[in-house]
Amino acid sequence: MVEISTTILQFAEKGEKTGWSYVCIPSDVAEKLKPGFKKSFRVKGKLDNYPIARQALLPMGNGEFILPLKAAVRKAIHKNKGAMVKLILEEDNRALKVSAELLECLSDSPKAEKKFKSLPVSHQMYYSNWIESARTIGTKAKRIGLTIVAMEKNLTYGEMLKMNAQSVNK
Repeated sequence: MVEISTTILQFAEKGEKTGWSYVCIPSDVAEKLKPGFKKSFRVKGKLDNYPIARQALLPMGNGEFILPLKAAVRKAIHKNKGAMVKLILEEDNRALKVSAELLECLSDSPKAEKKFKSLPVSHQMYYSNWIESARTIGTKAKRIGLTIVAMEKNLTYGEMLKMNAQSVNK
C-alpha cells in the first residue's frame, strides 16, 4: 500500500483524453504498487476519504501513470482541478465480472461471442457496465441486443453508441 498527496490535473489538448481530470502517479510510486509493470492495471484504496475500487491506472510513459477522476468522484470529494488530494492505493486483483445476461445472450451468436471475448477485459467492461446501468428490463434487453449487433458488425463501443444515436434520431 502506498500513500501520496498530489494535485488534480486536467488535460487541455490530449486527443481522446482532452478535458479529462486525473491525478499523476509518479514512476517510483507505481513501482511500489506493481514492480516492473508498464501496462494499465487496477487499484483500490481511498481518494481523501472516498473509497475507490477497480480503478484503472493508465500508463503515460517513463513509468508514470494517471488515475482518471470521473465527475461523480470529483463531486463526491468536492474537489476539482488544482485541488490537493490524499491517495492511499494498492493493487486491486479482483476479477471484473461481465454481465451474466450478456454472456448468456452472446452464446447464441458464435461470431459475436468470439469478437467479444477477443476484446481486452477493460473494453468488455464498457459494454457490461452500460448494460448493467440500465434502469429497466426493456432498456437492458435493448442494450444487450445492440452489443450483439455491434460485435457481429465489428464495431467499437463508440461506434455502437453513435449507430444507436443515429437510429434514434431518424
